[in-house]
Amino acid sequence: MTTTIGIDIGSGAVKSVLFRVDGDRIDWLAKRCERIRRRDPMTLAQEGHDGVLADAGLGPDDVDYIATTGEGENVKFATGHFYSMTTHARGGVFLEPRARGVVDIGALNGRAIYVDERGKVLSYKMTSQCASGSGQFLENIARYLGVAVEEIGPLSQSSKEPEKVSSICAVLAETDVINMVSRGIATPDILKGIHLSMASRIVKLLKVTGIKEGTALITGGLALDSGLLAAIREEMVNEKVNLDVVSHPDSIYAGAIGAALWGAFRHDKLQAIGGMAA
Repeated sequence: MTTTIGIDIGSGAVKSVLFRVDGDRIDWLAKRCERIRRRDPMTLAQEGHDGVLADAGLGPDDVDYIATTGEGENVKFATGHFYSMTTHARGGVFLEPRARGVVDIGALNGRAIYVDERGKVLSYKMTSQCASGSGQFLENIARYLGVAVEEIGPLSQSSKEPEKVSSICAVLAETDVINMVSRGIATPDILKGIHLSMASRIVKLLKVTGIKEGTALITGGLALDSGLLAAIREEMVNEKVNLDVVSHPDSIYAGAIGAALWGAFRHDKLQAIGGMAA
């Protein structure tokens, strides 16, 4: 039996999870998520670590492995670090076993990952460095429009005549939005247009990874944006991509979950090697 903590430090939030793995049995014991909001990510990582242990009624000595991912390679108390592509793939398959595609949409970029049933990465494709397809861009637009983040999805879905944003540059796209407001375009139509623009890029990413059919799970900070999910499904139809795109209530934890599970795997391997050496 192995007890592990996974910590995913992203650009917008720090996610921490606690797992206990015993053979094929995997128990998720606790989870924490803290938005960074100009706070020190390393401090939040420590707080997440302490928080999941407290929630599970465990102490530091009860943990066999602490795995980090994302920007967490400098967490001093961690046992090991895993590349975020592999952790999101493994965490995505844990949350949705049918998933053969994982689309991670974070604060600064997005990527599509083609995986097998074990969560092994077969291929992947990332967005360009420009942030117009990211969560931070969408939050900036919502702030300009005076819309709360939780209102974005429902407003977008109420749109009747979406005004699609054509620019792939975040700065130019924000200029487009300012022009739309000056022309009297309704807020729902602006948001739906942004969602369709983002969805178009996401669907193209999925196409070039090589995945042809099955289920694709949305992970990352925008996974619970219902308007974006609806726009992606629309673009799937338009692009004739035969994929079932889904989200999960815990999609934001995918990277941390994958880190914890890979940590358990690595710990067990090291224990086995140590036993053979002895």
